[in-house]
Amino acid sequence: MAGEPQDPLAYGDYHQTGEDDDRYGAGKRGIIGDTYRTLRGRYQPQQAQDPNITQNHQPHLFESRPPQSGVSSGSSTLQSGGLASSIFDKVHGAVHTIGREVVGRIGDPEAHAHTYANSQCFDGAHDNSQHRYGSFAAERDGNNVKWFVDGCSYMWAVSRALEQASESIWILDWWLSPELYLRRPPSRNEQYRIDRMLQAAAQRGVKVNIIVYKEVTQALTRKYLSPTIPKYLHSLLPRSTDPITRALSGLGIAATFASIEHMEAQNPLITPPLAVSSSHTKHALEDLHPNISVFRHPDHLPDAQTLQSSFLTSLQKLSLTAATISKLPGDTLKAVYGMNEGVILYWAHHEKLCIVDGSTAFMGGLDLCYGRWDTNQHPIADAHPGNLDDIVFPGQDFNNARIMDFQDVAHWENNKLNRKESARMGWSDISINLRGPVVEDLRAHFVERWNFIYNEKYDVRKDVRYSRLTFEQNMANTVPQQRPVSQRYGPPPQKYDQSQTYVQSYQSSGGNYMNEPERNDNQYFSPPPASNRGFDSGSEASGDLDRSGSYGQRPGSSHHRHHFNQEAGNIGDAAGAMRERFMHGVQHVQDQYLAGDEHHNRLHGHYQSAGFACQIIRSCTQWSHGVLTEHSVANAYISVIQNSQHFVYIENQFFITATSDAQKPVRNKIGAAIVERILRAARAGEKFKVVVLMPAIPAFAGDLKDESSLGTRAIMEYQYNSINRGGHSIMESIANEGFDPTEFIRFYNLRNYDRINSSASMREAEWKSGVDYEDARREHDDIVDPAGYRAQGDVRYPHEPSMGQNYQRYQQAATNITDRRGLGSSRWDNVSECYMLGGTDIRDVPWEDGDLAEIDAFVSEELYIHSKVLIADDRVVICGSANLNDRSQLGIHDSEIAIVIEDPTTIDSYMNGRPWRASQFAATLRRQLFRKHLGLLPPQDMERPSQNSEPIGVPNSYDFGSREDLAVIDPLSENFLNLWNSRAKQNTEVFGRIFHPVPHDSVRTWNDYDSFYGRLFQEAEKKGNGKDVTKTPAKYRWGHVVAENFSPGDEGVREVKELLSTIKGTLVEMPLLFLINEDIAKEGISLNAITEELYT
Repeated sequence: MAGEPQDPLAYGDYHQTGEDDDRYGAGKRGIIGDTYRTLRGRYQPQQAQDPNITQNHQPHLFESRPPQSGVSSGSSTLQSGGLASSIFDKVHGAVHTIGREVVGRIGDPEAHAHTYANSQCFDGAHDNSQHRYGSFAAERDGNNVKWFVDGCSYMWAVSRALEQASESIWILDWWLSPELYLRRPPSRNEQYRIDRMLQAAAQRGVKVNIIVYKEVTQALTRKYLSPTIPKYLHSLLPRSTDPITRALSGLGIAATFASIEHMEAQNPLITPPLAVSSSHTKHALEDLHPNISVFRHPDHLPDAQTLQSSFLTSLQKLSLTAATISKLPGDTLKAVYGMNEGVILYWAHHEKLCIVDGSTAFMGGLDLCYGRWDTNQHPIADAHPGNLDDIVFPGQDFNNARIMDFQDVAHWENNKLNRKESARMGWSDISINLRGPVVEDLRAHFVERWNFIYNEKYDVRKDVRYSRLTFEQNMANTVPQQRPVSQRYGPPPQKYDQSQTYVQSYQSSGGNYMNEPERNDNQYFSPPPASNRGFDSGSEASGDLDRSGSYGQRPGSSHHRHHFNQEAGNIGDAAGAMRERFMHGVQHVQDQYLAGDEHHNRLHGHYQSAGFACQIIRSCTQWSHGVLTEHSVANAYISVIQNSQHFVYIENQFFITATSDAQKPVRNKIGAAIVERILRAARAGEKFKVVVLMPAIPAFAGDLKDESSLGTRAIMEYQYNSINRGGHSIMESIANEGFDPTEFIRFYNLRNYDRINSSASMREAEWKSGVDYEDARREHDDIVDPAGYRAQGDVRYPHEPSMGQNYQRYQQAATNITDRRGLGSSRWDNVSECYMLGGTDIRDVPWEDGDLAEIDAFVSEELYIHSKVLIADDRVVICGSANLNDRSQLGIHDSEIAIVIEDPTTIDSYMNGRPWRASQFAATLRRQLFRKHLGLLPPQDMERPSQNSEPIGVPNSYDFGSREDLAVIDPLSENFLNLWNSRAKQNTEVFGRIFHPVPHDSVRTWNDYDSFYGRLFQEAEKKGNGKDVTKTPAKYRWGHVVAENFSPGDEGVREVKELLSTIKGTLVEMPLLFLINEDIAKEGISLNAITEELYT
């Protein structure tokens, strides 16, 4: 609009801090900063921002921006030294300073910022290990590793291992759902439910040890401290306290406790009631067999009377002022926040680990719990009118955390989402399977945790079910080794003689480590020289596959048609020349891995000679593991990024990091490593790329604008401040040095669509049976979770006469409905195949209207990224449970486990158009992920497992040299970048037009939010006479088509399908402009200096 201020940088405006901002803490968290900013905005004119750079670098972000209302400013200004200033001085001093003093007293030392030389910390609170990255574990060669992309393949492999277990099963999980099915559909795989598999193993004599995170079940402030403590604290103020200070101190105390209470109600890792139920996990499993033992940890709350008595006694002789509160006994302050010794309220055990018979291990991002099982195409519809036994996600496993989080998980069949009109949320994740010497370090980690918890909680109980674990390293036919210190992806170990390397040996007698000399004969493959710089084009050029299977243009563009011809020619020319070279390398890889471990032994004499180099890294400290703080995960991330040469790929559930100390409270400096590496490449004129995939929004239920979504908005704000806002973000730091950040780093999300089969077939089955589909479906879910099973070990199958009558009547009627071109035979119960390789074009998929018209049956949802993986240069992989945020990286918060993987087996590849020796493991994992996101993998059949669904012993399969492989082989080539960016752009535009998802780049303000989303998907409230409030239903259900954007009737359906046919894969752009003109978190009483750390 003419005269309207232009948008700031899409990756953040150049931040300038005013004098008043600093003086009054306006840039800090707190109700005072909020109030000051509100008044400042009322009395001071708005400052113009740089108008041009976004349009230069990302012009497409401006294509669909809605009109903005003008911003008027008054002529008055807030005078420094006036009455208002004096008030703000008092407010800031009496409240905000108190908050900062409290944080300083109960917070963690600033030494944990991870900015030390070689990414090491050497203060007294750390484990100063001699091993690389400061890890408790040495690097070990001679391992075998296998990747699994998504839960279907991973859980099938876990089921194989569990049914073959003969001695022990050790599981460490954030959440474990006893009723989870490892194979689907459940009605044809009832024996593969976790509780049944563990029971069968226990009956064979296998000892099962499980550790799960014990969630907070009660709010500390509500039950234990309020209102006694706040009132008492306020009464301690001296009588001479002036009225303003007294009032503001009372406000500060009230805000503190209100903040904690609100935080406990919102943050998913600490909220009471939390969606998980560790008590149900423990009792459901332990009731099955005495060989099953389950620990829950940590304990959170002390006895109420003890806590209040101790707290009040320690405060009786103190006066409360901003100066004296910092002198309160440390344990007293910590008690307020549930952080005193032995009381851990906020942090969680977050590892995902399963070790079978001490020899094979599974780890990564996938918990064995509800909501994680999924296939590569991620279907989000699960209505099966022709056969209820085709249901894939029974009970609580049909989950959409954006609509309704898990409810009443102890009674898992009580899921309230209506399958006839609601979609689930897809789950994208990565885990791995390990065998070899590195498993010994995972065993050591588990034993340490188990014995630490046993000594703390269970020793006094003298229950014969529980006992300490002993551990002796099994080193048969293996010689664990450290990599040479010349390797490129990590700093040399500190403080040891480099002429001799060492390995840790865990002694079961005392649980200590001792040093043993080891061999050092591993070969390292050095890379070729760095390539010349190239430009990361975000051009309009498309690399999409047209309906004939060619990489083609977007509809209606002659420019794209020309580019398609050029791109297809390039790929075709390259294919012939490269295929011969690939086949030689592929044959070498297949020869080495074809028969798994046995072939290694036959070919090389013993297992260790031909395996992977791996190192276990972790985050843990005294509360979680009984050890000095270790943050080797953060050290590894920083080191691998710093030492990368061309390319870093990050796929993670969160992205919260800092580039400097100016971004407090965020402390981890992974962001600083990214900026440093990019600037080094930019100044040298080298082409370097960082690609980040993360969820568009945290998977927490609720409308973003609602006050109950504060925790979600806080996380989003910290993520945006890490990426492109706030003055110190990654993109701003790069731009401030004169370089275009989008040339070096890009951020993406995932989203998909499906169609619910509420068609004429469902209506026919309901009419013939006289039973509503949802009633029959609930009885089916009850069948696959038969009552009394947990206590009696009873298993019932669908043919038994005791089945629910609604289920039986519906099933009988469903067998007699007509096929209706596949709508009645389960062929078209979902359409997720349509955006994958070889899938049917959505325009050719049949439909007959039932209770829903076809346009209303289409649904979309974000595809939730839960992976925790980093891949550098197609040579090194970090994979585990650790998110990219402070909770996971600092070591003092959540406990985590991860692994650094370097495969010495190399394959021919390309990097920026030049030949490149990539590692087979890293390259195939990265290419598999890229192809899945781009829709270049065929749909996965859950009942026909491939090699990629088997445990180690059967290698990963990958179609080297295929046309789709060649499309993603070089992550820096212009052809690939055009394909990647054009598909992300096309998918984003189509989803935005059809479904109006948020976040979205056109939504810059809360007014935009109401216009783009709220008026369509929110209930409207109308006040009648008196206090009566009536609610008008939302115009559209969440995730459904905004039909008003299309023609009525069949023509509108045709228009929608035409657009959907252009969606390939699930990749979309991350909306970097979402709410850029707003304070997303609306910080204040609920989000302040005391509570902010929980969201980082």
